[in-house]
Amino acid sequence: MKTALKYFKEICQTIEKEGLTKNEKIITSPQGARVQLSDGRTVINMCANNYLGLGNNSEVISAAKKSYDEYGYGLSSVRFICGTQSVHKQLEQKLSEFLKTDDSILYSSCFDANGGLFETLLTDQDAVISDELNHASIIDGIRLCKAKKFRYKNNDMQDLRAKLEEAKDCRIKLIATDGVFSMDGIVANLKAICDLADEYEALVMVDDSHSAGFMGKTGRGTAEHCGVEGRVDIITGTFGKALGGASGGFTSGRREIIDLLRQRSRPYLFSNTLAPAVASASIKVLDIIQNDLSIRERLFENTRLFAEKIKEIGLDVLDNGTPIIPVMLYDEHKAVEMARRMMEKGVYVVAFSYPVVPRGKARIRTQISAALDKEDILYIVDCFRQVKEEMNI
Repeated sequence: MKTALKYFKEICQTIEKEGLTKNEKIITSPQGARVQLSDGRTVINMCANNYLGLGNNSEVISAAKKSYDEYGYGLSSVRFICGTQSVHKQLEQKLSEFLKTDDSILYSSCFDANGGLFETLLTDQDAVISDELNHASIIDGIRLCKAKKFRYKNNDMQDLRAKLEEAKDCRIKLIATDGVFSMDGIVANLKAICDLADEYEALVMVDDSHSAGFMGKTGRGTAEHCGVEGRVDIITGTFGKALGGASGGFTSGRREIIDLLRQRSRPYLFSNTLAPAVASASIKVLDIIQNDLSIRERLFENTRLFAEKIKEIGLDVLDNGTPIIPVMLYDEHKAVEMARRMMEKGVYVVAFSYPVVPRGKARIRTQISAALDKEDILYIVDCFRQVKEEMNI
């Protein structure tokens, strides 16, 4: 065996020996409040990004099916060659209207949207100032650019100011943050961020992957939630979470920025077009969200109920008012064991440990969905109570 392959094998064996292997469970049903596993069990799903419960919505599925007859299965091309259909332009326009931005551009994923952003906009004359808890896609995207790189403490506006002060002589200054931080459910302080951006003449970029569709009074994301609509220059996000749960990403914002991305963003220029079925279904999702606010309201009713009841049983949880509510175990092996026991009781949860979260911060990240009902929530909490007692936590 080649030395390199032997080395890789040893790393995997070490992970397995430590009992921290990230195993993939096979689901044999559509996404929903309950899913069926390959072993025949049906479990309540508490770990999907299906916040609005639209992953198996009949109207969304019908829109996707209809698109096959009209637009075909795929384009076998990138956008600037022969991969742009009317449905892609319709989705970009619909998304821009929903987010109240100038224009939008589609990507195969939000990871690609973030990966193709910073290198396109910034040079070695510029600076990017990034929150320390930003998603891996933002971190990797920043690595690709030649700008000066600064990292500020999570949601710490004094530290952000200090970093902006360090970067004040740079030509372009871009502040990058998640809207809702995916591992903790913390909402970015966008009001203060935008105020600092105005003071230092910086641009603001927000990844709204875990907030578009339900944060804010009408679900338009953290800019609406924080009262800064029109002040955020760049919004990235995904259609793979609340906005249908499929795939695909986007960047939305100032026209000048979107125009430049169409000409220079490498993941856009060199990746196949978003499948027309996903584009058609995403248009339907945006229609549903704008015409039926009760889905969003049900999501937050479930969120409040779960947060209240899970605290009552004495578990250490992070409750930041979002549908992401981590149950903190801190110890990696305890988190893995709790997840295993919860699965035995019919509740699908996953343990998160290093390198997904920092060492000593192991947890079970629960994610609430509008697809759940009150009885589901109460049953899940009771299962957590039972496992807590079984493990003497």
